[in-house]
Amino acid sequence: MYERLTKCPVCKSEQFINHLVVKDHAISKESFIICECTNCQLWFTNPRPDEENILKYYDKPNYISHQNKSRNLTDIVYNVIRKYTLEQKLNWLNTRIPKKGRMLDYGCGVGLFPKTCQKNGWEAYGMEPNQKAATIAKVENNVNMIQDFNDLQKLKKFDAITLFHVLEHIHKLHETIDVLLGRLKKRGLLFLAVPNRDSLDSGTFKEDWAALDVPRHLYHFNKQSMNFFVDQHQCRVVDTIPLPFDSYYVSLLSHQAKGHKNKYLKAIKSGYQSNKHAKTNDNNYSSLLFVIKKK
Repeated sequence: MYERLTKCPVCKSEQFINHLVVKDHAISKESFIICECTNCQLWFTNPRPDEENILKYYDKPNYISHQNKSRNLTDIVYNVIRKYTLEQKLNWLNTRIPKKGRMLDYGCGVGLFPKTCQKNGWEAYGMEPNQKAATIAKVENNVNMIQDFNDLQKLKKFDAITLFHVLEHIHKLHETIDVLLGRLKKRGLLFLAVPNRDSLDSGTFKEDWAALDVPRHLYHFNKQSMNFFVDQHQCRVVDTIPLPFDSYYVSLLSHQAKGHKNKYLKAIKSGYQSNKHAKTNDNNYSSLLFVIKKK
């Protein structure tokens, strides 16, 4: 049911320490330990539910990334931000790959991003392990969905592969990235968006920082651990893009977890402070998008 890691999942070092005890505010209300690797600086949830038992920690009727519709004000805020960031994501692809080739969004949820790319002239595909979300992507959003890695291997290689807030959920971390890199063209780009545990809002909220999202988030990256990770796969980070809207939404959920009144006003203040701090502190925004190329 639970698996206890004896080595860092990124660098395989056996030197790590217990760093935080974090409560799952979203679903189970259980507490989980986050360890810190003293070698590569990765934080990771340990012990963690295994692949089969992690599913119940997503078992919430309105788990937001698997929904098309808003259910409450917090969901509405999420969807407003999501609509804006869809255009942002498209722009990031188009400016780096102006010829608009083939793209795959791995962990695409209900398929809004590949749908957006498809409308813009990309040959777009999606992969999504949640069957309900995958069905919405295919049936309602008309996305070309790839069922599994066996089907993926049969397709031509891609110019871009994107994982937006997906990497931190993957149990078979190295194996999955190896497969995806194998389907990426030699000069293709891999986009990895993850929460940044070196951000001001992470330091402010500590164990109540919503982006820790245990146990669903298995890994908690910073720039150093991400560089270490991609280097192991013979890749390098060629660009790091801030995701400034994330600080507001994460701050909102964090204030909500702490039971604060006026959480919306406080989230605006916390998000603004985090972004302002990031500008003069090595661009350590709440979330970062790493653009990766093969060496």
